[in-house]
Amino acid sequence: MIKSDGLTKAFGSKTVVDSLSFEVASGVVTGFLGPNGAGKSTTMRLIMGLDLPNSGGALLNGKRINEIASPMREVGVLLDAGYVHPTRTARNHLWALAASNSIPKSRVEEVLSMVGLTEVAGKRVGNFSLGM
Repeated sequence: MIKSDGLTKAFGSKTVVDSLSFEVASGVVTGFLGPNGAGKSTTMRLIMGLDLPNSGGALLNGKRINEIASPMREVGVLLDAGYVHPTRTARNHLWALAASNSIPKSRVEEVLSMVGLTEVAGKRVGNFSLGM
């Protein structure tokens, strides 16, 4: 479960995430929609502990990200496709991440199916659109 309570982030005088509160149940695939600059990536960075909020907070399965012993075993996020080699397939990239975190290959297949990407998992990441 992901829970955000009053999540707020400002850069200087510009507030980019303003008292955001929501809850997403475990196992639910959810997306953020909005124009460039709406705060989507900043929200994800706050949830993942990559930026600090000015106020509020977020919990993943009842814990802050820095309280989770093995975060990659509980949550995954790709904020920028630039961190994936463009000639690798999606499946190969996920297998490498899984292996380095003692996650079985079968879980990769399960998650690909869950998000509807099994059919394209063998394609090179460089051919994907950012929305995939």
